[in-house]
Amino acid sequence: MTGSDAKTVGQRVKELRRAAGMSQSDLASAMGRSESWVSQVERGVQPVERLSVLQALADALNVTVRDLRLDAAPAEEAEPEEQTKSNDLDGLRVALTGHPALGSLFNQSPTEPAPSLADFRQQVDEAWTLVHASSYAALSDHLAKLLPSIEAAVRHAPAGERAELHALRAKAYQVAASSFTRQDQADAAWVAADRALQAAELAGQPLEVVASLFRMAHAFMRQQHMDQAEQAAQSAAAVMGPRTEAPACPPEELSLFGAMNLVLAVINAREGNRGLTHEHIDRARGIAARLGGDRNDFDTEFGPTNVEIHAVSTAVELGDAGLALEVAEHVDASGLSPERQSRFLLDVARAHAQRRHVGEATAALMEAEALAPEQIHDHHLAREVIRDLIQLSDPRIPESLRNLAERSAVI
Repeated sequence: MTGSDAKTVGQRVKELRRAAGMSQSDLASAMGRSESWVSQVERGVQPVERLSVLQALADALNVTVRDLRLDAAPAEEAEPEEQTKSNDLDGLRVALTGHPALGSLFNQSPTEPAPSLADFRQQVDEAWTLVHASSYAALSDHLAKLLPSIEAAVRHAPAGERAELHALRAKAYQVAASSFTRQDQADAAWVAADRALQAAELAGQPLEVVASLFRMAHAFMRQQHMDQAEQAAQSAAAVMGPRTEAPACPPEELSLFGAMNLVLAVINAREGNRGLTHEHIDRARGIAARLGGDRNDFDTEFGPTNVEIHAVSTAVELGDAGLALEVAEHVDASGLSPERQSRFLLDVARAHAQRRHVGEATAALMEAEALAPEQIHDHHLAREVIRDLIQLSDPRIPESLRNLAERSAVI
């Protein structure tokens, strides 16, 4: 199926969904997928090649496959070379299933020579590059090959190489956890984070264990399991807190402790606990001041800027739009990744929406879209604020807002 064919399928999904009186959320629930996945399908961003996925869509819409794809033959299968075009992480989910290296337990030797440590380091770095670029098709293929390879290698490597291999394995699973969370697949993110945690312990790298708990906490937050998210973050913070009081505490450890406090701030903000939210933000501010600048230890982007971005986000969660906008005026996020800048602007838009500032909120969303279009088109918070702005401005919806809503498949 070509890119234009995939777009046609998306258009048909949208038409049939609306004809059935279903929302994107309804279809996502029926499919066992996220609302952002449905949005990507309808906009042609997420190609649908496999007949099994087409059939699942047809079943959820109570139509036939031919209703979705008019050129499809009854028994048609997607061409094998097209299977890798999917923009989701199905291949990686499969690679995560079962024991990661069962043959090694039965003394089966690897069928291919293991890459060198240098090769594994390069492959893990490449995986992080792919997830930051939101190149999920390439990432899925990359990790689906890397994870089994490194799992086999660590079980057959010389004793002197195993610690580093375990550390690289932990980092690879952290990449998987982060990507699953961003794709609203929190169940798989939990599994990946747990494997990262175990590998980090075997590597003798306690800070990598904490970094794995950081990924796990985000997975639980995405599942709305705030008690488990808090347990994951608080267990790490409780151990690290006394250690960070030492003047000679390494900056990497300070950075992770600060990142955990930001996680705890978000959790408490979502639970409406102002006191604890501000306590964790203030603690993170103090840690960032000690560090003296923005860092990216363990891919957390922790530093003074990220603390203030979280201060804006938590203020929005608590409904304190005035505070959020006051803090945002003094934030320069240009040194952070486009993804973080876009998320900051999304929170600015949410604050303006709480103040019923339709024009300012729309402008912030447009700027965020220019930086990271997929995040704005697919993030559930972005879609919520777009809906709110449309309701606030109806019947005189600004053209720029209407166009953004169409690009995000909100209307």
